[in-house]
Amino acid sequence: MFLENTVNHKEQFGWIEVICGSMFSGKTEELIRRLKRAQFAKQKVEIFKPIVDTRYHEEMVVSHDANEIRSTPVPAAANIRILADGCDVVAIDEAQFFDDEIISVCNDLANRGVRVIVAGLDMDFKGNPFGPMPALMATAEYVTKVHAICTRTGNLANYSYRKSKDDNLVLLGETGEYEPLSRGAYYKAMLKEKVKKIQVETEEVNAKKETSNDE
Repeated sequence: MFLENTVNHKEQFGWIEVICGSMFSGKTEELIRRLKRAQFAKQKVEIFKPIVDTRYHEEMVVSHDANEIRSTPVPAAANIRILADGCDVVAIDEAQFFDDEIISVCNDLANRGVRVIVAGLDMDFKGNPFGPMPALMATAEYVTKVHAICTRTGNLANYSYRKSKDDNLVLLGETGEYEPLSRGAYYKAMLKEKVKKIQVETEEVNAKKETSNDE
């Protein structure tokens, strides 16, 4: 999946590793696993997450399985550049919520010899590429796509289906708001939503016609 050691030890450049996937796929779990290995090796590690992510803890990065590691919440990607000085390994969780500057920040750190590990959703709830993740995946040396299990079919899931009606792009949530779906299950769920929306709109139009006719 990725290498801790390069063949040419004279080269001082670092690299970028991206861990991506849907909700409940184990992205943060894998991020924490890699970080704890680095900490065991006495490497200087710093973990960052967007300040908006306070679902489990304000300062800890916590996986759905309750594994955790202390982190530094930051309001913008530019803060990471300053706070990561002197680190061997820099990790960034929930990277999809950062501004586009996160791309240059990660590449600048890697060019300085830092191992950068990034975890984030590759697609939003509408099935579109999420924020800076596509560019991070394109510039990374190593990309690991992890999968959840579809709650409806039992197949591998790579879509995060939003069960609530909130249409905002950023909506922090858990199993009450999201469920992981396979391609087939996600397509059927979205199609059902469209049909329901058309029915509601048709009923509203018919209701207006009946009201105008009564007048």
